[in-house]
Amino acid sequence: MATQVAEASLIISAASSQQFPAEPTLEQCEKTGPWEFAFLGRSNVGKSSLLNAIVRQPGLAFTSSRPGCTQLINFYRIDEHVRFVDLPGYGYAQVSLEERAQWKDLIESYLLSRDSLALSFLLLDARRGWLEKDLELRSWLEFHNRRFQVIVTKVDKLKSKNQLKTGMDAIQKQLIGQQPIPFSAIDGRGVREIWQIISKIKNKQ
Repeated sequence: MATQVAEASLIISAASSQQFPAEPTLEQCEKTGPWEFAFLGRSNVGKSSLLNAIVRQPGLAFTSSRPGCTQLINFYRIDEHVRFVDLPGYGYAQVSLEERAQWKDLIESYLLSRDSLALSFLLLDARRGWLEKDLELRSWLEFHNRRFQVIVTKVDKLKSKNQLKTGMDAIQKQLIGQQPIPFSAIDGRGVREIWQIISKIKNKQ
């Protein structure tokens, strides 16, 4: 799949699992799709900016400097074979415990129920690396045998190549069997690598 895609569109913003779009059986998915690719990460890590950058549609996903803006699960149609799924950010303190519990239940219900979920992209901020909630999510995904790929966002915010290398090395130490992908929504670094991963999964159909 090329990095330029046809016009992507929002399918639905789901507040509960009952609102999730219908999905094909696993057998149908393996033949024709659509496969779903989920984007996970702390609040304000840059999920929406990444989505907009990789489909080259500014404004497809709402972005804000204020954390906690994505409170629903947003499903996007990329083409007949691929959907992107933007999940609420975790770790945002300025909401009630009840709201955070609801977000957690919503996210887990998606991650555990979707046979069409091919891969989760776990986003980390290059300036912060692994934080406690990130490590908890990584362990949860591993425990439930959910495949994931780490993407390190906002690498353009780092002041030097040496600082980037140090940060990437620290992130790599917490991973087995994969290399984290450095990403920048400013200059497009990492877009090609993300599409290569998506295409490899899609083309196994």
